[in-house]
Amino acid sequence: MSDYVKFLRDTSPYINAHRGKTFVLAISGEGIAHANFTNIVHDIALLHSLGIRLVLVHGARHQIEERLTNCAIEARFDQNTRITDSVTMACVKDAVGSARITIEAQLSTGAANSPMHGARIRVFGGNLITAKPLGVRDGIDFHHTGEVRRIDQKAIQKQLDDGALVLLSPIGYSPTGEPYNLNYEDIATQAAVSLGAEKLVMFSAENGLCDDQGNLIKMLSLNEVPQTLISQAENISLQRNLLACYQACENGVLRSHIISYADNGALLTELFTREGSGTLILKNGKEIIRQATIDDVGGLLELIEPLEQKGILVKRSRELLETEINRFMVMQHAEGTLVGCAALYPFSDGHSAELACVATHPDFQNRGFASRLLAQLETYASQKKIRQLFVLTTHASDWFKEKGFVDVTLEELPAERKSLYNFQRKSRIFCKNLL
Repeated sequence: MSDYVKFLRDTSPYINAHRGKTFVLAISGEGIAHANFTNIVHDIALLHSLGIRLVLVHGARHQIEERLTNCAIEARFDQNTRITDSVTMACVKDAVGSARITIEAQLSTGAANSPMHGARIRVFGGNLITAKPLGVRDGIDFHHTGEVRRIDQKAIQKQLDDGALVLLSPIGYSPTGEPYNLNYEDIATQAAVSLGAEKLVMFSAENGLCDDQGNLIKMLSLNEVPQTLISQAENISLQRNLLACYQACENGVLRSHIISYADNGALLTELFTREGSGTLILKNGKEIIRQATIDDVGGLLELIEPLEQKGILVKRSRELLETEINRFMVMQHAEGTLVGCAALYPFSDGHSAELACVATHPDFQNRGFASRLLAQLETYASQKKIRQLFVLTTHASDWFKEKGFVDVTLEELPAERKSLYNFQRKSRIFCKNLL
């Protein structure tokens, strides 16, 4: 019971922050067909009940392929874009309609003793997307394949204001009444931008993006995305999801997420916990977080010396910084300036470490830079099997408490650090469990 109470208390700040905000959720046809889709619908119902304004965009590639196979019709593509002739378009209409009905049916359930009991979600859809034909490109006629021309933002906002969940399907209509097969990722991006959404959430087969060692990348800055897109060339679906997130953030959406449609509870974990479950792409994330090098020593000194003079940080000489440079992570602004830093000092026990020298350039404070650095170092520490993170501070107690650190006594510090404790500074000691 205590864990349950703690969970509710820990999630309440996120509930308060998300209430009244607009989220665009996008899920593929594969996600709809997955056994976990029912759980996703339950989580969507929970978000709706918490006062979050929801637009759900769905794909139907999986369902289209099934119908083409059943009808012995060959699927044709050019540069990963479907060529939708008249015969294929008939299968598209059938597949999209079937997928939409599946979603609406799931959102309409309300059996007693089920998570949907009492939800009473009103689903609104229709001709909300104006489309135009892709046309002939490089000599290839794409027929009924189209692209988004306009999202009916006013109609969607009105329905959201009235408490409805808006469902957008991957078919749009031209002003002449022609239906066109659309890319659902593009619909999601355009909807998020036109509605001024707080978040775009893309459901993927994977938990998110991974680095070369297979570790989940928790956070990406915008200028890291282009290179990551290249690295995902073999995974077209994940590449499309990342591109949708990138374009949304480039055009005003504050945060975009890639999470798994196969992981039960991934949506709630991503939105209501500090650790999250997938990959977050930040609009205000053009700054690069990277390992410090010897060339950064001068910039680090400029960053931390004002804080050392105020007694906030312990003084470090250039020689010491050069010796310990591999302990530091730095945040570099697009123009090359170092705007933040933090250091990690593992203890000899192999499972604990000290977080030190957390600093942000005064011109870049209150932008969440220190939080991003902390999140990156926590991820790095977890990968190194570090289970406890200690920090000593004289000025930032409240901030560290907000980040999940708790007060501990001097006796709880590892012996090697306890022997170096400066009783004149009287630093408060905090600890956070990572695993």
